[in-house]
Formats: sequence, structure tokens, C-alpha cells
Amino acid sequence: MTISEDSIRQALKGVKYPGFSRDIVSFGLVKQAEPSANGIQVGMVLTTSEPRIAGQIKEESIAALQAAFPGVSVDVKIDIQAPAQAAGLPGPAKIEGVGTVIAVASGKGGVGKSTVAANLALALAKTGAKVGLCDCDLYGPSIAIMFGTQERPMADENDRIIPIEREGLKLMSMGFLIDDTSPAVLRGPMVTRYTQQFLRQVAWEPLDFLILDLPPGTGDIQLTIVQSVALAGAVIVTTPQEVALIDARKASAMFEKTNVPVLGLVENMSWFLCPSDGKRYDIFGSGGGEREAARLKVPLLGQIPIEMALRESGDTGRPVVSAHPDSAVAKAFLEIASKVKMRVGLPA
Repeated sequence: MTISEDSIRQALKGVKYPGFSRDIVSFGLVKQAEPSANGIQVGMVLTTSEPRIAGQIKEESIAALQAAFPGVSVDVKIDIQAPAQAAGLPGPAKIEGVGTVIAVASGKGGVGKSTVAANLALALAKTGAKVGLCDCDLYGPSIAIMFGTQERPMADENDRIIPIEREGLKLMSMGFLIDDTSPAVLRGPMVTRYTQQFLRQVAWEPLDFLILDLPPGTGDIQLTIVQSVALAGAVIVTTPQEVALIDARKASAMFEKTNVPVLGLVENMSWFLCPSDGKRYDIFGSGGGEREAARLKVPLLGQIPIEMALRESGDTGRPVVSAHPDSAVAKAFLEIASKVKMRVGLPA
């Protein structure tokens, strides 16, 4: 194979940024990639406070290049910068007028992450806090449906977006900007731009808490948020099923690698209590969340059973904490909110 800048970069596309699904070339880390008299020279600039991440990237980059160009000498140099030094990237910063920002994440879709985010936000509001909920899942927004509104947001005199208010919460979602049947067709730069707009150009203040409902997985949106927002921590949502727990580990690893504390796990769909005979059925297995929390050395914040009321309330536009505040599942969310407050150093 002819060695060129393009072929070197192509080989490096097989190297993922640790904890993410995106490669180091797409992230723009590779600043130099060229053949030389002695072989191949690669230069990267990496913004991190963890040198071991740079070590892993260097090791995997050398291996990828040696596999692509057998027998060729490879020299990889990485310039490690502290987050505040990165050109054009001021590093994680607070959102104006917001006290505590908490991300709700999952390694895979279909585990009820948005349901947990919506009800956690409502449960925090029940404690007297002023709470906002930002739907950061640009491709599959669901908060508009869960709160029963398609209202279009307006702008204030400073051209900031005025969040929609429902059930005592301030809300922002791509679902307020597009129709139910209209897909959000966005590439990387636009995804980053919309994410930053939702976080920085919305009139959130004053808020005690802003809950971020992240998309599933570990992609562009997650990286944008962990690099630019001062997060107090993340809540990982999973089910007891092993396939969900594997992806929960990946999500947890992503936050660990980017210095965001994992506040704990929420196990959703923990069991089903049959209304006819009161018998409990562990449809997705049992004890998975508890075992995974112990493995990750974080608390199991709560277990949410499968209940018709939980599904119905989300579909009809009033999450269960608001629609059925005295139900067992609503009380479970209130307990989770109390534990989350304690985990970020606030009184329950």
C-alpha cells in the first residue's frame, strides 16, 4: 500500500477515543500524518487531564499503523493539553443561572432513560427545587410527548430561547421545533451547534437543577456535553438484563474517563407485579442492577417496576410523579431524587 496522508488517516480511523464510539480522526485529534524518510510520523493534540488516555491512544495508534503498513517504522507524538488550554475550547463551565447539572444516560436505547429523566426532574421539583429538563436526544426526542405539548418556544429580548413550562418544570427539546413525523437530519457540526444552543442559549435561570436527558450510547452529543458543561454527576439507567448491563458499563466508563462522577445506577423494569394474583415476575432477570452497582462501586439509587400507570402517564403527557403522586412507583422516584441530592452534596 502506498503511504500517504490519506492512507495514514484511514488507518487511524480504526482507533476509537477511549469510552466513545467515534474515532480519533473524526474528533480532530490528528494534526500531522505524513510519510517520512524513517517511516511514518503522526502528531496529535489531546485535551485531557488523564495521561493514561493519551497512552492508550498512542499504543492503539501504533498498533493500527503497524498492521496497515507492516515493517514500517511508526513515530506517534501526542501533545497533551489541560482542558483549559485547548484552543477554542474553554473546558467544562457552568451554565448561567443554573446551580447543579445532572446527566441521565444509558448505554443503549429502550431502557426507559427518558422516563427516568422526566420523573427524576419532577421528583426534584417536589422537594421545592426549581428544575429544568433539557432533552439532548436530538434524533429521538421524547420529552415533548411525555409532557403532552407541541408548543413552539419563543425568544426573549436577548434572542435567547424561552423554555416551555409544564408541571412546574422548564423544558427544552427538539420535539418543540419539529413535527412528530419530521426526522432531525443532522451531521456532526450541526449536532454540536444545536446541543450548545439548548444548553447555552436557553433562558434557564433561575434553576437549582438542570437535568440533561442524553441520547443512548457514547457519541458526539455526549462528548460535547462532558467537554463543555460542568456536570455535578451522571445517573446511569439500565434494566436487570445482562445485555443492558454491558452497555451501562460502557456509559459508566465514558464518564469515568472524562472525570464526571457517576452518582449511581437506576434499575428500570425491575419486575412486574401481576394485578390479578399479586405474583411478581422478574421479566428481565433479577439482581442485575445491584450486582452492577457493586461492580462499579456506585450506589443503586433505586429500582423501578414495570407498571401500566408509568407507561400510560408518559403517553398521555403527565409523567407518573405528577399524574399519580401517591403510587409506589412515584414514591420510588422521590426516593431516588433524595439520594441524588445527597450524592451531589445537598440536603435531601
